[in-house]
Amino acid sequence: MGKKSTKKDKNIYQICRENLELTREAASELLESISDSRIEKIESGKSLPHPDEVLIMADKYKMPNLRNQFCSHDCPIGRTYIPEITMKDLSQITLEILASLNSVEKNKDRLIEIVADGTISDSELDDFAHIQNELEHISVAVESLQLWVEKTIHENGINKEKLEEIRKKL
Repeated sequence: MGKKSTKKDKNIYQICRENLELTREAASELLESISDSRIEKIESGKSLPHPDEVLIMADKYKMPNLRNQFCSHDCPIGRTYIPEITMKDLSQITLEILASLNSVEKNKDRLIEIVADGTISDSELDDFAHIQNELEHISVAVESLQLWVEKTIHENGINKEKLEEIRKKL
């Protein structure tokens, strides 16, 4: 059996592996296509994981948040466009969605006034930025909900096949 790491600044990949109480060798067997030496390079920060490696780790470690972590922190394009999504409980996610929807509903008429002429003037910019910010909050909350669903599926708290069947009907 491998020795326990005493490293203080562990990255998310090492934390996920250690939370499963896997050595690098055992993780390599679980991950199938990623060697223990490659895992060491990723966990030590000597090398960034490749997107396909992150997909495998997220699936096999049952940690879907690894995908968002990679995209929002390690991918040069994602750092610009992908917000970090943190794991939250369902009630908190729901309240955030509802609060943002209420705010957007209150500002719906103002948004129509701003964009009706196809331009955004300097005098409209403050209101537009505020509304755009609220829409971003909705987007992040929806992504949080999706992450929660994926994690709950991995924990067998949601029947994945049944959910997919229902979604196909919609």
